[in-house]
Amino acid sequence: MDVSGEVLTTAVLRAWARTALSELGRARVEIDELNVYPVPDGDTGTNLYLTWEAACEALPEGELTFAEAVQAFGRGALLGARGNSGVITSQLVRACGLRLAENLPRDQDTSSGVLADARMSEAVAFADALVFAADAAYSAVAQPVEGTMLTVARQAANAALEAANDGQGLAEVCLAAVAAARVALTKTTEQLEVLRRAGVVDAGGAGLVVILGAMESVLSGRGPAATSGVPARVPPQEASIPGEAGTDLDPDGPAYEVMYLLEAPDEQIGDFRQQLAGLGDSVVVVGGDELWNVHVHTDDVGATIELGIGIGRPYRIRVTHFADMAHREPVPNRAVIAVAAGDGLAALFTEAGAVVVQGGPGRRCSTGELLKAIERSGAPEIVLLPNDNDSIAVAEAAATAARQDGIRVAVIPTRAQVQGLAAIAVHDPERSFDDAVVQLSAAAGQTRHGAVTIAVKDAWTMAGTCRIGDALGVVDGDFTLITDDLKTAATGVVDRLLGGGGELMTVVTGREVDAELVDAVVRHVRRIRRDVDVVVYDGGQERYPLLIGVE
Repeated sequence: MDVSGEVLTTAVLRAWARTALSELGRARVEIDELNVYPVPDGDTGTNLYLTWEAACEALPEGELTFAEAVQAFGRGALLGARGNSGVITSQLVRACGLRLAENLPRDQDTSSGVLADARMSEAVAFADALVFAADAAYSAVAQPVEGTMLTVARQAANAALEAANDGQGLAEVCLAAVAAARVALTKTTEQLEVLRRAGVVDAGGAGLVVILGAMESVLSGRGPAATSGVPARVPPQEASIPGEAGTDLDPDGPAYEVMYLLEAPDEQIGDFRQQLAGLGDSVVVVGGDELWNVHVHTDDVGATIELGIGIGRPYRIRVTHFADMAHREPVPNRAVIAVAAGDGLAALFTEAGAVVVQGGPGRRCSTGELLKAIERSGAPEIVLLPNDNDSIAVAEAAATAARQDGIRVAVIPTRAQVQGLAAIAVHDPERSFDDAVVQLSAAAGQTRHGAVTIAVKDAWTMAGTCRIGDALGVVDGDFTLITDDLKTAATGVVDRLLGGGGELMTVVTGREVDAELVDAVVRHVRRIRRDVDVVVYDGGQERYPLLIGVE
């Protein structure tokens, strides 16, 4: 669908949301590197990405009016806001959307058509919404500081209003806003001493330029630029500039960052914000309709939370000690967490770069264990490999819980250890999260899996009734063979797996497996399929002498 043009619709909002998320993902590392103080609130690129992702996920599928869409998107940003810049961005998005919904009341769906004489009204309404949003962002900050994303938002809004008053169309107005934002961003280095000394522009302002640029690319139909547009570092300067002390840019500021959602009456927020400013700095309180996102840097964590309790109900409370973050080792952008059924398998997954959680027959992992692994990794992106059919639901539960903390999690439904090995083998940390999930899912899905084991009781199976001591062959999770010995079961499983084609067979040996059984399987493959490569790993798993995968 072509969404370029001169009308703001739900389709335009969706296209902007997707484009901006992609561009923030592309620029995230660059924006993070602009940080002048290594604290969580300084992980601006990551925080903006997670905030925007939360807004995108809150936008429902299906037909929506423009008002419904902007309301859902703004609420998602508010609830998912991360860090100082993320909270301010959520206010900008929410205020801009609500103002547009007020200025552009529509009784009919405009997603497939153009309103008569809409050119000027759309342009003026968009510019007015940017001005309204900038005002709202300044009001949300207890002590606004120039040279930050607030300045960038203000200059972009002023330029948009001037262009709209000159009679320019919507796309041209947006282009004027982007151009002014870029100029304002370069000047932030001159406005704050700490930025000039570090030779960087404001990281939050850089993120805002990316977001506005995404909107301009959608409206103009030109598509994203070849580069992110984030300015490179400039030589640090020693000249002194009158600056603001005690802000989130100051390493000598408060020791803790406190964030929480607050249900409280709107009329009490003004006094609350001022009282909060007396307990710390970087105070930002955004929201409305009795739901607020609170952010503050402070030395008195208890008092900031008690202040919220005094007027309402604080929840989703997050407290970060800056010193802990400043001295921790760098963490990867993405972690792959794999459930391993044996010591050898654990070593294989670890060597491939995964964080390992012990599992397997008789030792199922828990949701809590997976959540601890996610927390230990510290990564904002997580891929879970349950590697067992019964562990998939556990992994999904852990993923749901982690997403509430703003972590992006994908569960690859690997039903066998060999599928997990196939997936981790193709993982490329440099790929985008979405591309990586597709790649790992494809590798796992293209791997047929089997196993052999010994029956420990009489039972009915898909292959018939088995007795204690029978050798059982498993293919894709179902018992398909009941035989007298493991060799017959193993070669039967191999035949069934290779019957669907394949170029590579992986054999994972269990604890105390008979070497003759492994040799028999390898010889059998070489005899019937010389074109298939066979690799053998020591997995150390219990109950299953052999695990077999074919890709």
